[in-house]
This record gives sequence, C-alpha cells and structure tokens, in this order.
Amino acid sequence: MMASMARAPYTPNTQSPFEQLRSGGLGRRLPQLVFGLLLYGWSMALMIEAGLGLDPWDVFHEGLTHYLPLTFGQITILVGALVLVLWIPLRQWPGLGTILNVLLIGIAVDQGLWLLAQPDSLALRVVMLVAGVVLNGLAGALYIGAHLGPGPRDGLFLGLVRRAGYSVRLMRTSVEVAVLALGWVLGGTVGVGTVLYALAIGPLVQLFLPFVQARVPEREPAPEPA
Repeated sequence: MMASMARAPYTPNTQSPFEQLRSGGLGRRLPQLVFGLLLYGWSMALMIEAGLGLDPWDVFHEGLTHYLPLTFGQITILVGALVLVLWIPLRQWPGLGTILNVLLIGIAVDQGLWLLAQPDSLALRVVMLVAGVVLNGLAGALYIGAHLGPGPRDGLFLGLVRRAGYSVRLMRTSVEVAVLALGWVLGGTVGVGTVLYALAIGPLVQLFLPFVQARVPEREPAPEPA
C-alpha cells in the first residue's frame, strides 16, 4: 500500500499559497521542503567545483561573481529576489516554499563551496558533476513534491505562460537560453555539464517525483451559478 502510494503519478498542485499551508501534513512537507532546498544548494556546489559546466542560471550567477563583491550564494539569493519582484506585474503570489527557496539555496551552496575543493583528477570531477546533476534532480523533486510553492524562476515561467498564453517549454527555453548567453558573456562556465544538465534534469525530476510527492487535497472547483 505504501509503495503504491509513493509511486503514484505526479499531479500539479493548484492551491493558493494559503490553501497550501492549510492542507495539513506540514510535519512531513515542511522538513521535506527544507531538506530539498538545502540538497539543491549542495548539489550546485558539487557541479561548481567539478568545473565542467553549469546549468543556465548558475552560469549567469557565476558570471556575476566576476563583477560583484559577493559570494556565489549571495548572488543566487539576490537574483532570486529580483526574479521574485518580476512576479508582481504577473500577479503571481509566492508560497512559503518560494520564499525559503530564495534564502536557503544560496546559504547551502556557499556552505557546500566552503566544504568542497576542486580535485585535480578529471575522473573525480566527472563523478562530482554526475553526482551533482542526480542530486539536483532529487532535490528538485523533493521541494516540488512538498507542494508549498514553486521556486522564483519556475514561478516566473508559469506566470509568463499564464499571461502570454505560450507553452511552458517555449517560455522556459527562451528565458534560459537568454540567461545562459548572458552568463557566458560574463564569464560563467559553459561545458559538457551544461549539456548534461539540460538533457538529464527533466527526466530525473520526473523519475523521483512519484516517490517523494506529498498528498494534499486539490482545490475544489467553484460551483456554477444556478
């Protein structure tokens, strides 16, 4: 019974931020959210220290480190907060998970970078890269599956889709290509890891989600007028 429930297909949550908090199960969902966000930051640190290429947003973050007197994590927090400001004209409301996403991932990535060092061995760097991508997929599934609000960047894509009417794939690809190009111009690391992340992260999150998503009641449709 438990195994079958854990492997149920992922279903997107349509609740408002307040409904998400009132849905119950916070004793499991909140720790899962926090651990997922911390793991996300630690997995980012693995990919950074591997030095073989980063995901588009982290290419941008790393590029900014060459021009701003801030740590990688502090820049991650700053960019997340600025992206969150872009939610305002889109009339997108952040959840608890959205706010914690902005704060905790940056703290965790700085912690990971403080603990890790780039190895001289290329083989070890490849292992770090692959481990970082896999753990990033698990981390994404954990915080998404907690159903406490999307990250600021994911929420931006969803808001643009809702307001402009374009597909999620088109909006996400357009934004991430622009961010990647800007980050590369600023000096961020683009390499085989960037390609691996682009190809693997979607399937990995989809693989892990059925095992970790929390069960919360969906919003009931409003009754039709008589």
